[in-house]
Amino acid sequence: MSREKISPSEIKLKNRQMIYQYVRTNTSVSKQDIVVALQLSLPTVTQNLDYLKKQNLIDTSRKIKNTGGRNATAYTYIKEAKMAIGVYITAHHINAVAVDLSGNVTGIVKQQSQFALDDDEYLKKIGMVVKEVKRQAEISDENLLGVGIAVPGLVSDDGESVLYGMTLDFTGKTRAEIAEYIPYHNRLVHDSYAAGYAETWSDHRVKNGFYISLSNSVGGSIIINQSIYEGDTQKGGEIGHMVVVPKGGERCYCGRYGCFDTVCRASILDQYTDGNLEEFFVLLKAGDKTAEALWDEYLDNLAVAVHNMRILFDGVIIVGGYVGAYIGDYMDELCARVDAHNPFDDCAKDYLMQCRYKIEATAAGAAIFFIDNFLNSI
Repeated sequence: MSREKISPSEIKLKNRQMIYQYVRTNTSVSKQDIVVALQLSLPTVTQNLDYLKKQNLIDTSRKIKNTGGRNATAYTYIKEAKMAIGVYITAHHINAVAVDLSGNVTGIVKQQSQFALDDDEYLKKIGMVVKEVKRQAEISDENLLGVGIAVPGLVSDDGESVLYGMTLDFTGKTRAEIAEYIPYHNRLVHDSYAAGYAETWSDHRVKNGFYISLSNSVGGSIIINQSIYEGDTQKGGEIGHMVVVPKGGERCYCGRYGCFDTVCRASILDQYTDGNLEEFFVLLKAGDKTAEALWDEYLDNLAVAVHNMRILFDGVIIVGGYVGAYIGDYMDELCARVDAHNPFDDCAKDYLMQCRYKIEATAAGAAIFFIDNFLNSI
C-alpha cells in the first residue's frame, strides 16, 4: 500500500510551524537550540527565522550570554504581534475582549444592553464595543486577525447563520445582520463551543472530556482528541436539554419540561440576589440559609449531570460558565456528590475540574478561533 507523498511546500510549512512553536514555548532560544531540538538543518532554521522576523512575529534584539566566544542572538516570541477580538452577546450585555497569540485577555469592555437584533441602535452598540476594545488594546488594523461573535444558539459550520436561537428568539439571523457595524473580518460562534474551545486550547492536558457551561442558559462542548465534536447537525454537547425532571419539571425556553437548563442555569442562584451572581456567593459564604438551600439543591442536580457526562465520555469534566467561575471553593463538595452516584472505583477529584478561564471565557474562545487559524497557517 503506497503512502501519500508530502509535497515540498507542505514540508516547508510544517518546518516553519515547528520552529515558530518552539520559539513560542520557550522563553529565549538560540538558532543552535532550534537546530538541536528539532533536528533540522542550519540553513532551514535560518531561512525560517528570517521569514518570521520579516513578519514581525519574533524579536531578535536580545542576546544569550555565552561563557566563551560571541553572545548568540536570542529569538523570542512576540505575543502581541497579532491579536483577535471576541464578543459575547447575551440577554442583557455585550462583552468584548482582546486576546493575544498566547490566548491572554489584554482588554475587556462591557456594555449593559438589552438584546435587540432588530434595533439598529443595538447593532451600532455591538460595533462600538468592538472598536473600543480594539482601541483599548491598541490593535492596529494590520494586526487584527478577526472578530469572533459568540451567541447563545447553534451556528452553521461556516459561521454565517444562527440555526437555533430559541434562547433569545433569533433563529435565522445572519452574521451579516448581527455584524453590520463591525468593519473587520468576523464570524459567528456558538457560545458553549467557544467556551469549551478556550479551555481545550489553553490546557493540552485535556484530551477527552466534556465542558459544562453554566451561564444564563446551560450548554456544553464535547472534547475528543483535543478537538470540539459538534455532531452531525451542530447539536453535540447540548446538555441543557437533557431531561432531568421527567414529571412536574419547569418549562424550558425550548418549550419542553424538565430540561437540565431549568435546574442549573445561573439564574436559579442569582434570582435571589437580583441577578448579581457574585453577591449570591458572598451570601453563601456568609452562611445565608436561603442561599445555602438553593446551592444544596443546585449541587445535587449538577452532580447528576457530571456523573452522566463521565459515564458517557469517560474523560475530564470541566465546570465552566458564570457559575463555574465561582465554584472553586465547592469542588470537594461537588466531587463527593458525584462519587455517591459512581458505580466504579475512580474518584471525581481525579477527573472533575474548575474552568481555567474564569473571566469572559466565551468571548475569549470566540477570539481564539482566529488565533488558532493563524497559528496553523504560518
